[in-house]
Amino acid sequence: MNKQITSFDRNFFDSEYDFTFIGKGSFGGKAQGLAQIRDVLAENIRQDEFPGIEIKIPRLTVITTNIFDIFMKMNDLYEIAYSNERDDIIIHKFLNTDLPIELTGDLRALIEKVRTPLAVRSSSLLEDSMYEPFAGIYGTKMIPNNQHDPGTRFKKLTEAIKFVYATTFTKEAKDYIKAVGKDIRDEKMAVIIQEILGQPYSDRFYPIIAGVARSYNFYPAGKSKPEDGVVDLAIGLGKTVVDGGICWSYSPAKPKVQPPFGSINDMLKNTQKEYWAVYMGQIKNYNPLKETEYMLKYNLSDAEYDGTLNFVASTYDASSDRVNPGTYNPGPRIINFAPILSLNVFPLNKLILRVLKICEEKFKTAVEIEFALTLDKKKCTPVKFGFLQVRPMVVSNEKVEILDEDFTSNEKLLSSKYVLGNGTNKKIKDIVFVKPKVFNAKDTPEITSELERINNVLLEEKKPYLLIGFGRWGSSDPWLGIPVNWSQISGSKVIVESLLPNMNVDLSQGSHFFHNITSFQIFYFSLPLRDEYKIDWDWLNSQKTINELQFVKHIELNKPLLIKVDGTKGKGVILK
Repeated sequence: MNKQITSFDRNFFDSEYDFTFIGKGSFGGKAQGLAQIRDVLAENIRQDEFPGIEIKIPRLTVITTNIFDIFMKMNDLYEIAYSNERDDIIIHKFLNTDLPIELTGDLRALIEKVRTPLAVRSSSLLEDSMYEPFAGIYGTKMIPNNQHDPGTRFKKLTEAIKFVYATTFTKEAKDYIKAVGKDIRDEKMAVIIQEILGQPYSDRFYPIIAGVARSYNFYPAGKSKPEDGVVDLAIGLGKTVVDGGICWSYSPAKPKVQPPFGSINDMLKNTQKEYWAVYMGQIKNYNPLKETEYMLKYNLSDAEYDGTLNFVASTYDASSDRVNPGTYNPGPRIINFAPILSLNVFPLNKLILRVLKICEEKFKTAVEIEFALTLDKKKCTPVKFGFLQVRPMVVSNEKVEILDEDFTSNEKLLSSKYVLGNGTNKKIKDIVFVKPKVFNAKDTPEITSELERINNVLLEEKKPYLLIGFGRWGSSDPWLGIPVNWSQISGSKVIVESLLPNMNVDLSQGSHFFHNITSFQIFYFSLPLRDEYKIDWDWLNSQKTINELQFVKHIELNKPLLIKVDGTKGKGVILK
C-alpha cells in the first residue's frame, strides 16, 4: 500500500492510498499521531518478521479542521455551542444542520462504494497531547453502514459526523477544557472516518480481540516491574477495555503468569462475560443522540455460537478442578487468551512488545497503544493486527522517600502499596468521600450526581481536594464502581479507590478515564479489600463538615494533609 498521505480518493477501498484527507486544515491530535506512526511501523517491522500477520492502520480518511470551521459558521452554531444548554439540546441542534458542500460530494462517493461498518472518530486539536489528554472526552460513533439504500447510508454517516462535532461542546468537554486551563473557543474538531477491523457474525460485527497496551505499569504484580508494562485484552470491540470493563490483564514480560485470583471460582466470577459488537440488524429505536446507537452488548454464549472463542478462551473441567486452554470440551468458558499467551498459537505478545518499543522510541517516552485483531476462527492465521491509536504517557522521576514508620504512624490517614503518581502534595485541606455505611452499587448513579455538585462548588472556590470512593472510578458499568466522567471530579488532586465486600473488583487500569488521571499527574491510591492498611474513618467523621448529602460528605481540615507518593515503588501515604 502506498505510504503517501494524499487528498481523498473517491474509490476509498480500491485506492492505493489508505490514509487520505478532505479539507485543508489540521488533522487533529489523534489522526496526526496515526500519521506519524504509520511510516515508523512500516519502516521498522519487516514483512517476514511476523509471518501470517498483517500489521496495518485500518484504512481511513480525515475531515480536517477547516471543514469544521465552515460547518460552524454556515449553520450559525457558535452561540448555542458556547451556551450552557443541555447536551441533548446542543446535539439535536447540530443534527438539524447541513454539512458543507465541500464535504458532501466526497461523502456520497465514499458511501456509494463502501458497505462495511465504519467508525466515525474525534480528532480535535487538543487530543492526545501529553499533559492535557482528552482520551474518551469526545464522541465516537460506530455505524453498520449496511443499509441497501445509499441515501440511508449517507444520512447515517452525516449524522455520525455531526454528532462528533457536537461532542466538542458537551458539558463534559467544556468542564474538561476549563479544568486544563484552556478556552473552548480555541478548540477545533477534525473527524476520522475509518473502517472497523472486524468480521460479520450473524447480525453482529466485531474483532475477535481488542486491547490496550502500556509500556509502563503503575500496578505491577508479583515479580513484574513497572517498566515491564501491562496489556489489557477483551473479546469484541475495544469499548470493553477503554471504558473500564472486565478484561484480561497481564504483564507482557510474563505473558503466561495469570492475575492473582484467589481461586478458580474467583476467576470464573471476575473474567469477561459480555462483549460489545456493532449491531447489523434493523434498529428499532432510532436515537442519533446516543453514542452507542448501533452497538449492543452480547453474552459469551453468542460468541460461542459464532465460533470466536476458540483461541481466546479456556474451559473449566469440574471433574479435575482444572482450567484447560481452548474450547474442545464442554464446561464454563473463561476468557483468558491462554491458547495465544500460553500455547503461543501466534506471537501476539511478541508483536505487542515490538510495537510498544517502536512507539516509545518515536515519542521518547512511555506510551499507550490501542489495537484490534481479526483471525481465522478455525486455523488462527491469517491474522490482521489493526493499530488504532498511540498516546504518550507521563511518568515522573522525582525522588520521594517514604519511611517504614510512615505506614504505621498514628498520624496516618491511609496508605497503600498500590499507588500511581510520584511526588508530594502539602496543599489539600478539603476531603470528599462516599460514606461507606450507606454505599451500595445500585446507588452509584446518584452518588455520581452528588459528587458533581460538590466538585462544582470546590472548582468555583479553587480548592483542590482528596476524593475517596469505592470500586473503579470512571467505570461505564455502575456495578463495578462509580461511573463518573472526568469533568465530574475534575477538582480532585488525589483520588482513593477502596473496596468493600459488596464492591470487590480488580484495580483500575484499562480505561480512557484512567489515562487522563495519570496524564494529569493525579495521585491515585488503590486499597484492596484484604489489605493490611485501612482508612481512618473515625478521624474523617470527626472533622468539620462542610456539606453532607445522602451518599457523599465534604469535610474541611484545620491544616493541610501531607501526601507522599513514591512512583518507583508504587507506594504512598497520606498523613494527617
